[in-house]
Amino acid sequence: MVDVVNGLTSGTTTTPQKTDSAAMISSDFQTFLLMLTTQMQNQDPLNPIESSDYAVQLATFSGVEQQVKSNQLLAGLSAQIGLLGMAQFASWVGMEARAAAPVLFDGVTPVTLSPNPHVGASRAVLVTVNALGQEADRRDVAVSAEPVNWTGTSSTGTAFMPGKYSFYLESYDASGAQLSNEMVEAYATITEARGGAGGTTLVLSGGATVAADAITAIRAPTGANQM
Repeated sequence: MVDVVNGLTSGTTTTPQKTDSAAMISSDFQTFLLMLTTQMQNQDPLNPIESSDYAVQLATFSGVEQQVKSNQLLAGLSAQIGLLGMAQFASWVGMEARAAAPVLFDGVTPVTLSPNPHVGASRAVLVTVNALGQEADRRDVAVSAEPVNWTGTSSTGTAFMPGKYSFYLESYDASGAQLSNEMVEAYATITEARGGAGGTTLVLSGGATVAADAITAIRAPTGANQM
């Protein structure tokens, strides 16, 4: 079951609570008035405080009060903008996203990989890593950026168990020197969109989380990566 958090599915939004800040401003204002009154009562009668000084103090406190209220308003606007930013990704839930992240293999459905060999490479090796971070397989693949369907079978013909897998592409030049070792992007189903201080995060089938701006492609569901 997929969902979109922060109330997007129900159309509700939340706003920051202002009660504590409002109470603090009220308390500070009462304290300020008490201090100002005490200052007036205890001033030197031979050298009274100028009325302009009182005006400056009042203006200063008023400025601070307005700044606090402005900060509250900006915080509220920021939260609303964040929700709007996440809302645009709500339609992605159920779609398949391409990203450099671990992929859930259901034991049957092939996983679409998008290798990206290093420029100048003459040999490419696809390395499969299991959920424990252990190398499970390696095989030579075409030096091409064309998509590859990983069927869950090792280079020796052994079938992989269902679970999460990561893929890396090692690129080598003609002399055999390694040029790069990069994580391969793969397609996985988006199950949830989450909003946060750092922006929108998408949850993929299997539990992997990816920043929305790290997604490089979106496609309609093909039945891949679903249990």
